[in-house]
Amino acid sequence: MSYTALYRKWRSQTFDEIKGQDPIIESFKNQIKTGRIGHAYLFCGTRGTGKTSVAKILARAVNCENPDNGNPCNKCASCRSVLNDSSMNVIEMDAASNNSVEDIRQIRDQVQYPPVDARFKVYIIDEVHMLSQAAFNAFLKTLEEPPEYVIFVLATTEPNKLPITILSRCQRYDFRRISTETITERLHEIASSEGIAVDDEALHYIARVGDGSMRDSVSLLDQCSAFQFDHKIEYEDALNILGAVDTSVFSDMICALNKKDIRDILNIISEVIEQGREIGQFINDLIMYIRNLLLAKSVDNLNGLVDMSNENLLKLKDDSKLFSVDELLRFVRMLSELSNQMRYSVSKRILLETTLMKMAYPETDTSLEGLNAKLSEIKRNIANINIDSIKNGNLTETLGKAKDFVPKEIKSDSPKKVALPKAQYEDLQLLKKEWRNICIAVPSSVVSVALKDSYVKPNREHDGMIIVTKSKACYKIISENESKDMLCKVVEDRYNKSIKFSTELSEEKENSTIYVTDDDLSKININIETEG
Repeated sequence: MSYTALYRKWRSQTFDEIKGQDPIIESFKNQIKTGRIGHAYLFCGTRGTGKTSVAKILARAVNCENPDNGNPCNKCASCRSVLNDSSMNVIEMDAASNNSVEDIRQIRDQVQYPPVDARFKVYIIDEVHMLSQAAFNAFLKTLEEPPEYVIFVLATTEPNKLPITILSRCQRYDFRRISTETITERLHEIASSEGIAVDDEALHYIARVGDGSMRDSVSLLDQCSAFQFDHKIEYEDALNILGAVDTSVFSDMICALNKKDIRDILNIISEVIEQGREIGQFINDLIMYIRNLLLAKSVDNLNGLVDMSNENLLKLKDDSKLFSVDELLRFVRMLSELSNQMRYSVSKRILLETTLMKMAYPETDTSLEGLNAKLSEIKRNIANINIDSIKNGNLTETLGKAKDFVPKEIKSDSPKKVALPKAQYEDLQLLKKEWRNICIAVPSSVVSVALKDSYVKPNREHDGMIIVTKSKACYKIISENESKDMLCKVVEDRYNKSIKFSTELSEEKENSTIYVTDDDLSKININIETEG
């Protein structure tokens, strides 16, 4: 006998078995008991919240020979025929694949014939928003004034795509996302009945990953049980099977953002991807962790609000001290925008890496929110200055730690004039002319992005060139030997030039110095600094 998936085997059979939609269920039970049944219903809500299940239960209940408190008995001939898909009185149609005018005309022709051995003929149209505009127009008259024995149940995940003419002809019911606690209880019930050994923490995590969808959560439990069929499913097993990431990784990421350690940030992302974790899920889990950080900063008692072990809860409270509320809200906003972009991107890793770099350095965000985050960072670092160090005379060291957070004065002196050896001057002119193309040609996209706002100037102490950038994040990336080696290889392959590169973090503008060759000294009469 073939295996039946858990979500099909455990589909709710009565209104009372539907979880998390109590107001809707109570309404339909009352309609069945009083006989005040409408002719057209619209069920809206995200996937797996019970729309189709309620539609099928309603289809049985309206024709049930022995209803029990509004529920179908599921034992009479009418109920059994619907359950085994042999009823001629319940017609299901998927509008995603049957969305033409001809499909609707077929329904319009069928409704003329009364039900066989039943009170009502029920049409369940799933994903109704997929119907074409012409199909909607053809459906309007039938939907508004069907025969008294016809009931239409329309289900959709996107009610905003339905014409107002359809919406106005239906009783609308919005199915809410099911709470994690309700899903966990249902999963525990299923696991107990199926003999699946699973840890409570793992069940709760599966329910949370299901994101309000009972069907998705039951499918995830089915997936975990298939992988761990011979022993108990622990929390770590659920993480590994579902491609999720342990909380400690998010704590490490928050610490790396606080230290502005781009190398550490990139290493964490690399490890996550190498372990086969899904980037979209990683982003959603990171948003949830930052949400928990906000709660830890705002609420004294986190019981019932944050689902964590005591050890992780202590770490969460420590991490919450690393950033202000403004900074954490900015993180949530940036990651939420990133999550939306991921759906249409083929370079998900690059998007994630560059977003995290911007999160670490709020000065790269010129919006008002970015400026507020930078001010919060300055205040936080000033507050962390060691007063005892000042009292003990270590003022220089203390100011040294704080200097990076004080805006630097930009001088507006006239450009300096510097003489260079002819060969170095020619190399400089070539690089300045081709710098943008060279940056694009670097094989690492992260390095290429870091080089975007940089420029080159000659190294006046040694042969070669200096890459100048004012971004600390970009400076850390470019300063890596691997990054400079990539750049050297691009220049050598393209221009047959062997040039050594060093890096400099500076606010100096690109045109603050004028360079000439030694040969020009005899031709012009200006003050020039010559190479020592």
